[in-house]
Amino acid sequence: MTFKSKLVAGCAIAVMWSTAALAEDVTTASATGSGGQTAQGSQGSAQASSQDAAPVEIVVTARKRKETLLDVPIAVTAISGDTIERRGLTSVKDVAQLTPGLSINSDAAGRAFISIRGVGVTLVDTVQPGVGIFLDGIYEPNTSYINNPLTDVERIEVLRGPQGTLYGKNTLGGAINVITRQPGNDFEGKVLASYAGPDNAWYAGGSLSGPIVTDVLQARIAYMHRQQDGFIPNTNLGIDANPLNTDSVNGTIRFEPVDRVVLTVNGYYDHVVGGTTPYSFVTGPTDYERNVTLNTTNYQYYKYKRANAKLEMPIDSMATNITLIAAYDERDTDTPQGDLDFSSIDIARNSGTDLLKTKSVEFRADTTLTQTLSTILGAFYSNETRHNDTTTVLFPGVLDITNRQISDTTNDTWAVFGNVFWRPDDAWELSAGLRYDRQAREALGSIVLSGTTVPVSNQSLKEDHVSPRLALTRHWSNDFMSYASIARGFRGGGFNPPTAPAAVRTYKGDNVWTYEIGSKYASPDRRISLTADIFYNDYKDYIGLNSIAPASTGGFTTVDLNTGDVTSYGAEVEASFQLTNDWSISGGASYQHARLTNSDIYTQVTGRTLSSDRLTFVPDWNFDVNTDYVVHLGDGSVTFAAGVTGKGSRLAATLNETTPTILDPYYLVNASVTYRHGGIEVSAFVDNAFQEKYFESYIEKTTLILAGLTPSDIGIVGDRRRIGVRTRITF
Repeated sequence: MTFKSKLVAGCAIAVMWSTAALAEDVTTASATGSGGQTAQGSQGSAQASSQDAAPVEIVVTARKRKETLLDVPIAVTAISGDTIERRGLTSVKDVAQLTPGLSINSDAAGRAFISIRGVGVTLVDTVQPGVGIFLDGIYEPNTSYINNPLTDVERIEVLRGPQGTLYGKNTLGGAINVITRQPGNDFEGKVLASYAGPDNAWYAGGSLSGPIVTDVLQARIAYMHRQQDGFIPNTNLGIDANPLNTDSVNGTIRFEPVDRVVLTVNGYYDHVVGGTTPYSFVTGPTDYERNVTLNTTNYQYYKYKRANAKLEMPIDSMATNITLIAAYDERDTDTPQGDLDFSSIDIARNSGTDLLKTKSVEFRADTTLTQTLSTILGAFYSNETRHNDTTTVLFPGVLDITNRQISDTTNDTWAVFGNVFWRPDDAWELSAGLRYDRQAREALGSIVLSGTTVPVSNQSLKEDHVSPRLALTRHWSNDFMSYASIARGFRGGGFNPPTAPAAVRTYKGDNVWTYEIGSKYASPDRRISLTADIFYNDYKDYIGLNSIAPASTGGFTTVDLNTGDVTSYGAEVEASFQLTNDWSISGGASYQHARLTNSDIYTQVTGRTLSSDRLTFVPDWNFDVNTDYVVHLGDGSVTFAAGVTGKGSRLAATLNETTPTILDPYYLVNASVTYRHGGIEVSAFVDNAFQEKYFESYIEKTTLILAGLTPSDIGIVGDRRRIGVRTRITF
């Protein structure tokens, strides 16, 4: 089935459901309709929520203070927790379906390739991400959290464009801020469950929240289990090659000993078991082979732990609100058996552990100087340590050539930042910010090759960056604003493995200047919202490609490199229409032309050229369109929902110097029917209704040839159609 026929069919489902519902001539619901508000979109209007109350504005913390989306001169998509739960979105990766300009792919339970506006993809997790990930405002130092279960989330904010002034390093593409639900004085609970086939994909969980001492002490706890077999069989071992099994617990205590002095303590624990790099041998980008022939399980085991505390208190004499945050984050990875050659022949195996620990503290003072002038001043410090111990065995059971690498890295970052907000009247605002970051990294390592220790030189890297931001906002009315901004962002450099050649043992950070113009509109009743922006990005020393290099111990190793300069420009639009109290349509689309403009630095280091100026796994466009219609049945209601998401063609991971491998665009159609009565919701749903075939990840054969492995392309095909039921009960 062609895209056109799939798109027409998907839209036809939505139109037929909506038209049929309209034919019922059902009386429109009042502003106090059944169910809770779910909102998504740049103005916070209802997204997929026509069964709910009248649309309301979402309050976000994109600028480290509470503001409505209509007041923020940043391209922001805010997706509510209700929307996430009702659509069955289980990870940040799933949320990318509803966000223009955001693209996320993955080839393992602990790896994700993420970009915003074309830039940010990292192919190896030792590279610092180009898109910052924050949990309750606290930086996550790796992209693996993208695949973790979303547990009791209030909303997710996706900030597009560099956010270095307030959010710091590694936000040159943008930032994703996950905000969990907080406890309050009302006792409330929730139960969630879902089951879908044919791969036995299911989840179950819930949350409880309420007061321990009213107005003084409240607590909240949530749990979620998620499990699926996946759609990729390992025919060599007779097992599932890409299963997923997760358990997640999240708890929060809120203590307010005196008025407006609040201490919030939060902790979470995630246990994740999943397949890693389940690549199939394929003959080209239209061969959607799913079977793999790995000779090991290739499973990885992750434990994520976090504890943080946030103190908020006012100093009325100084018209200042103080925020102090301290956090500890840990990711512990165990790979008992890994297959490095992807084949049934036992050529190369690896095993090992990887422990990443991060400690951070941040201080902010939000001060009102006059009726027109305010500031945010702050300081930040973080310490990251990573210990990796990996053993690689070549021709196990035959030659048993053993290579053990131990790598220890530390990363200390200090920063001071300030923002000034000047609003001379209700129409104009000028905001200016500046941040200074200093990053100091060290790498220690050792190699033991078949019992012989190979010397490795220690490495260090120090970088200083200044990240300014200037934004001018014009409110033409209470419902319509425009803005223009200039900002700089950066990503820190890093180290390649101890076996990497000395010339490429380190690589420096990259940076970007972004120029953006945008407008936001929300109708007075907030039933219509529309946002649009255009942007131009100028990147220097972009870290985006890796290569194969001779290892100091013989054989090969993978190294990350500065690729060159990149220009990215494009446009984004989001819209939401509450046509009646019972019918809503929403969606978004983006176009970005992200291209390498100079790759001389890559050629100088590798001696190789690139076959394309496109960026790996980055589409030129993506979009989503969703519609919902509600039919009222007595005290309950039935909601018909349908949506289609699309992603453009992408460049596969390739080291070919002449012929690029381009992956086809794809389009996914989802639909559901939901019955609601009071706090009970039951849905029947289908995902990928038309069995669309697409690649989640793809590596062209030149990479394997240079590594001395099987000379074949390899790919991971995306999930097939799932049909299932889910329920949500709130009380």
